Amino acid sequence: MNKYFAELLGTFVLALAVIVSLSGVFILPTPVLAALTVGVFVYTIGRISGTHLNPAVTLGILSVKKISVRDAVGYIIAQFGGAGLAMFVAQVFIPILPIVPVSDSVWVVLAEVLGTFILVFGIASVVYGKVSRELSGVVIGGSLLLGIALASSGSNAILNPAVAMALYSLSLSYVVGPLLGGLLGVWVFKFLSRE
Repeated sequence: MNKYFAELLGTFVLALAVIVSLSGVFILPTPVLAALTVGVFVYTIGRISGTHLNPAVTLGILSVKKISVRDAVGYIIAQFGGAGLAMFVAQVFIPILPIVPVSDSVWVVLAEVLGTFILVFGIASVVYGKVSRELSGVVIGGSLLLGIALASSGSNAILNPAVAMALYSLSLSYVVGPLLGGLLGVWVFKFLSRE
């Protein structure tokens, strides 16, 4: 149960950090705060759950059999649970919640695919042992920051269906795009790292 709670806690903090940042309460730009949050959780809960914090990451890791179906389902439930808890806490403590407009289009899907591809490509390098544990948080946090930067030209650059739910931005584009990007990221890395 510890790994599921770790995923719930990490996704809760990530989603809440994004909400707080977008509401203008925090001075750091949202992409930087999100990357720092993920980096911190890689170092703190990485050995417990692997720090997925994102259904797209979990699906990608499941597709290469680095997690069981049972754990993947548990992680995704925990991730959405953490995002739901962040929604509740934000409603209680933040006077004016951010409004993130949502539109569904091919361009939004492609931007989310690209951003999540970069994120999960970086994560796959850690999963396949190509990055030392000492640098894992830097690589994963950096991959998230780069993914958000690239996706922001065509979408809200959420890259995470659970966080999209916490922002009331859950739509087809913000589910399909990240899930496809997560699958592509892990499989392209797996292909390139074959020896």
